[in-house]
Amino acid sequence: MKKVESIIRPERLTETIKRLKNIGVTGFTVSQVVGRGKQKDTHGVYRGKNYNVTLHPKVKLEIVLSDYMVERTIKAIVESAQTGEDGDGKIYVYPIIEAYNIRTGKEDFDIDELVDKEG
Repeated sequence: MKKVESIIRPERLTETIKRLKNIGVTGFTVSQVVGRGKQKDTHGVYRGKNYNVTLHPKVKLEIVLSDYMVERTIKAIVESAQTGEDGDGKIYVYPIIEAYNIRTGKEDFDIDELVDKEG
């Protein structure tokens, strides 16, 4: 099992989720985050005062899936989230050693719905 964690632009979330569902990835966690990378600072005005925006709003997608799904998941995220501009985001892949189902308390080997329940 692997965890694919991606940080993308918020405006690309809907298209990314649609693309993930099309390849059979239906389970994921979405969090609103802020961060800093190569994207340039922007400027804003609040109550008549100018300020620099150094942390940019992003969305973090966390997906745990079987090893064979990793490559197509990364491809789907890149194709749907990429704009070609600085600040498009990053994708990280981590190994998952164990997973447990909280309801049953047992180890969960069927991490994605594409795993054959019989074998």
